[in-house]
Amino acid sequence: MQTLNVDLGERSYPIHIGEGLLADGELLRQALGGGQAALITNDVVAPLYLDRMLEALQGVPVTTIVLPDGEQHKNLATLDGIYDKLMAAKLDRKSTLIALGGGVIGDITGFAAATWLRGVRYIQAPTTLLAQVDSSVGGKTGVNHPLGKNMIGAFHQPACVLADMTVLKTLPEREIKAGLAEAVKYGLINDSEFFDWLASHAAGLLALEPDLLAEAVARCCRAKADMVARDEREAGMRALLNLGHTFGHAIEAATGYGAWLHGEAVAAGMVMAADLSSRLGWLDPAAARRIRAVLEDDFGMPVIPPADISISRYIELMSSDKKAEQGRIRFVLLKGIGRAVIADEVEESLLVQTLTAQAGLCR
Repeated sequence: MQTLNVDLGERSYPIHIGEGLLADGELLRQALGGGQAALITNDVVAPLYLDRMLEALQGVPVTTIVLPDGEQHKNLATLDGIYDKLMAAKLDRKSTLIALGGGVIGDITGFAAATWLRGVRYIQAPTTLLAQVDSSVGGKTGVNHPLGKNMIGAFHQPACVLADMTVLKTLPEREIKAGLAEAVKYGLINDSEFFDWLASHAAGLLALEPDLLAEAVARCCRAKADMVARDEREAGMRALLNLGHTFGHAIEAATGYGAWLHGEAVAAGMVMAADLSSRLGWLDPAAARRIRAVLEDDFGMPVIPPADISISRYIELMSSDKKAEQGRIRFVLLKGIGRAVIADEVEESLLVQTLTAQAGLCR
């Protein structure tokens, strides 16, 4: 087992990466606050891992909450149902919530923890590669609004993260690719060597070679832990982690949450960000082509956004994204592979060119 640390003073916490962690009762008890627990999962993960975790928690009073699977359920109505069960179980301020699932479960459980009795402890037990490399670390929690992804939320750091590598064996290939898209993002932001490493090991990563996956998860978590420690509330450099997300969130909102996996939308969004960077003269066109080739050819990710979303709809959604400021779209763009920058103002004609070129039939 590898253990990394997110250094946030009194809110610091460990990220454990290894095999069999969901069944490790000692690790779980170390993170519990001493009171009751509520284990929140979904109807896909529950049949696979719920009993294993409940056995590890023997002796701890646990309320189990099983939600329907899917991004479309990450909303206030589902959150209200969680509150109902927490109220019925009389969970108090010493209680701990446990998120057993992917990014949706992690986000909604974290937000429930941030808001229940004005804040209780929670544990992240991510069961998707995307959640392990990205969303389980950093304390961003929230739910979606029909007009924007993660528009309602809070910063609330977990007590610990348990990244159990054995759970990745049960993931569909599409989920593995979605997680690897977020890993590629870390290489593009500030680690060109990692980008090259991912490209050269694409086949092994897709084949779920354990050592390669553990290395990828550890490198992503280490990078994110460093960014979060330096900029917890995204006032500066942490915003670079949104590479591809402004475009990607628009795709998710326009197509209906769940139609595109988050990582798929981010993959397409990173290709669009690279294209826009090239049109601005910031990124060598050859580098933009390589980024697309690695995502599309090496990893088999979708890189062409839906053609039936109008340009005006894209711009409307991006303008209302939570990262926009005073109605201005805020992009994370590239000045090289491994060199991301924040762009507050981009000429709309260039944005339209990117949308037209990448979506093909956009109007």
